[in-house]
Amino acid sequence: MSDLTKTPEILADLSASPLRRVLAVTVVAGCGVAPIWTGLGEGTSGLVAKLMMVACGGGLLMLADGIRRATARRLILTAEALCEEGGREVCALEDVIKPERGAFTSAPSNGLVLRLNRPMPAAWAPGLWWRVGRRVGLGGVTPASQARFLSDRIADCIAAREAADEKDAGPARSDAPDHEPR
Repeated sequence: MSDLTKTPEILADLSASPLRRVLAVTVVAGCGVAPIWTGLGEGTSGLVAKLMMVACGGGLLMLADGIRRATARRLILTAEALCEEGGREVCALEDVIKPERGAFTSAPSNGLVLRLNRPMPAAWAPGLWWRVGRRVGLGGVTPASQARFLSDRIADCIAAREAADEKDAGPARSDAPDHEPR
């Protein structure tokens, strides 16, 4: 088998929890149906108000469908990158400085934030991940245990990369003498 046909080894994955996925889609879709129902009802006065209500409801229904489609995929961590199951790259592993998770990070629910060493174009998969500038948020409708495992694997990869960089650099060399001349 040639190197081109080999699939990369999966170090970790992050997928939506089925119950949270259904709950997120249902709540957002319900929030979309309510203004449509109100806008089409007899109680709303004015054509502009009715159109605004229907437009807002339509936008929320489109968001619910976006959540449904995005959370049908999973994120896959390989030695090279973090990608969606379909192949869309979220970020290269060499660009990750560190993963952050905890109570005081601005991470998605049950998720983590990756700090990158260079800015990347904004992208969003509702309920699963987002990317703005030098930050990537992972999580939302995902289980906390999978996010924690993913964070630990990313930290392990970064530590291995830094150890390899130090080994390649060799011992620190200075042109200055070790002591002051007298």
